[in-house]
Amino acid sequence: MKLFSKEQIYEGDKLTSERQNIASTELMERAGTQIFNWIHARMQGAQVPIHVFCGIGNNGGNGLVLARHLITHGYNVVTYIVNCSDKRTQDFLINYDHIKNVTKKWPEMLSCKDDFKAIEIGKDDIIVDAVFGLGFNREPNNWVAELFQKFKASKAFTLAIDIPSGLYTDEAIEDESAVVFANYTLSFQSPKLVFFLPDTAKFIGQWEVLDIGIDREYLVQTETKAELISKLEVLPLYKPREKFSHKGDFGHVMILGGSYGKIGAVNLASRAAFSSGAGLVTAFVPKCGYQSLQSSIPEVMVLTDSTETHISDINFDLEPTVIGIGVGLGTTEETVKTFKEFLKNNKTQLVIDADGLNILSQHKTLLKHLPKQTVLTPHPKELERLVGKWSNDFEKLEKIQALSNEYDVVVLIKGANSITVYKDKLYINTTGNPGMATAGSGDVLTGIISGLIAQGYTPLSATIFGVYLHGKSADISLKNCGFESLMASNIIKTIGEAYIDLFKEPEQPKKEQEEQK
Repeated sequence: MKLFSKEQIYEGDKLTSERQNIASTELMERAGTQIFNWIHARMQGAQVPIHVFCGIGNNGGNGLVLARHLITHGYNVVTYIVNCSDKRTQDFLINYDHIKNVTKKWPEMLSCKDDFKAIEIGKDDIIVDAVFGLGFNREPNNWVAELFQKFKASKAFTLAIDIPSGLYTDEAIEDESAVVFANYTLSFQSPKLVFFLPDTAKFIGQWEVLDIGIDREYLVQTETKAELISKLEVLPLYKPREKFSHKGDFGHVMILGGSYGKIGAVNLASRAAFSSGAGLVTAFVPKCGYQSLQSSIPEVMVLTDSTETHISDINFDLEPTVIGIGVGLGTTEETVKTFKEFLKNNKTQLVIDADGLNILSQHKTLLKHLPKQTVLTPHPKELERLVGKWSNDFEKLEKIQALSNEYDVVVLIKGANSITVYKDKLYINTTGNPGMATAGSGDVLTGIISGLIAQGYTPLSATIFGVYLHGKSADISLKNCGFESLMASNIIKTIGEAYIDLFKEPEQPKKEQEEQK
């Protein structure tokens, strides 16, 4: 799913009005009606008090359309105008006149703290936030921020229209108290990037997209800088297998890493590489890892370093398709030295994780020796060491994109909604769960991505697809173990089910199933 920028959404609105020969107020009517339909389908006329807070721009106009429909359908509604400026949009004014025609009680005007301090909002009430929208571009007045705090203090269910008020679409916020904390956000046509960033996702709650009929041609043809990755996006990436194919057709993965006490990381990555479909897997480890790998994963071939406890000399006589390097590697002086020499001479495609990234961050001149489209898979701390500290998520993304552009690397930002960054494009994953915050989960991901590259997927496609499979496998594993008991090895066991799930038909509602019998 494409994530449109604020400017692209404005352009889509404009083109839709032109191509469909409708006024902008008609788009506003569609938006407000869709919100009403969403609420009405869930409330079915229940007389829960609904407080609709409207700004004086176009998002406020959406709120007025919603309030009008709620009133005409007999809901218990109070409408408020948050009069925070003297600039009102024309579409807002038109819908302000419309709502006055359907109710004897005009919207309550709020122009300062004194106007709203007496408003009573119960914890079982509903707040609709239509104060600011995409056009929000400055910090709200102090009294408006206090109004938002009143929303939060009430503990009422808060529904944000398009985006929680006080939240920017393309820059960081300075004062959290001046932002609405929504329980649910209804976004028009597309979710927003800020729905998926660590600093801002907490304001969104759950979210859903409402289709308001933006011109289809525009939506299809417009390229966006961010995409949301779900099953629909990864299915076209999948490479089916030919009947007469053999193991040599699916590449050879080398997992290079391990040190005394950390051979398990290589074990996990190797198993994951096989489970994701690699034809051959070889582990290159210190001597101390030989017995455990040979006995626990008979399918994996094992090469050893001359040293017992750590990697001291990377030397092998085979040609792997891809090398996943860094898991459990350690950072001894000898290991760092041989890692540096390896990078300077290596031409094989790489996936770099863990201590491989830590060594890179200490010796950044090595970045110029990486093969094109090397995949880097840092967790937040490793990323900070690699690109430096950041003050907010937008600065973080800028730093990563600069790194990707300069060295032509694919960077995976691991975390909830893991983001794959390649140059100026972002790919935001939708699978996964908090149970994945466990030791070894990243090692499994390194193995999956390496296994996909071995099979002929491009490094970018392998990363996007691999992150999806990794998260989906963990989601499937939850059925048997829950968040707290999820282990990295559980994720490997369900990679096969994640593949099968790609081709499952969506479950039909019971009513439809009965009609087909």
